[in-house]
Amino acid sequence: MKILLVGATGRLGTALGATLAERGHDVLGASRSDAAYPVDITDPATIEVLYERAGGVDAVACAAGSTPYKPLDRLTRDDYLSGFLNKALGQIELVRQGLPAIAPRGSFTLITGILAREPIVTSAAASVANGAVEAFVRAAALEAAPVRVNAVSPTVITEALDKYADFFPGFEPVPLERVVQAYVRSIEGAETGRVFELG
Repeated sequence: MKILLVGATGRLGTALGATLAERGHDVLGASRSDAAYPVDITDPATIEVLYERAGGVDAVACAAGSTPYKPLDRLTRDDYLSGFLNKALGQIELVRQGLPAIAPRGSFTLITGILAREPIVTSAAASVANGAVEAFVRAAALEAAPVRVNAVSPTVITEALDKYADFFPGFEPVPLERVVQAYVRSIEGAETGRVFELG
């Protein structure tokens, strides 16, 4: 399969790209810093150019999207807008613009996270954005068929505990490889409208 991987240079994207390549797929890695396939998912114009460069693809996988973390009384309207634009609307735009470019039985796999269902202190903006992505996946899958739309929703990743452990006390971490395998299931499988919850 020809797979467009957005967010290819991050921790998850790097691991996912390597696994997909090992499984025999042609992986086009896209990110803000990529010279061949540059993209900023907050900018619809760069997404349009990305699809023009990539041409037709069999699958799109996104491992990109960030949100602000602040106490509720310090979150501003701009913080909420930033989180929604980066994590939710950016991925929605990948699907919206990608529908004409995807193979008839191709797939989109987006990224959310446990904060949609298990919030923590400072996660209001992140929880809103993650919840929006999950709702979009379920709704979009109804209309995109036979194209499939899924999301991967992990808890804190084991390999990132050095940075995030204090924010997720008592949460069971999930190994990066398990997150990667959820993407593989979404890309190579037949399910749609699924949010693969890990942890």
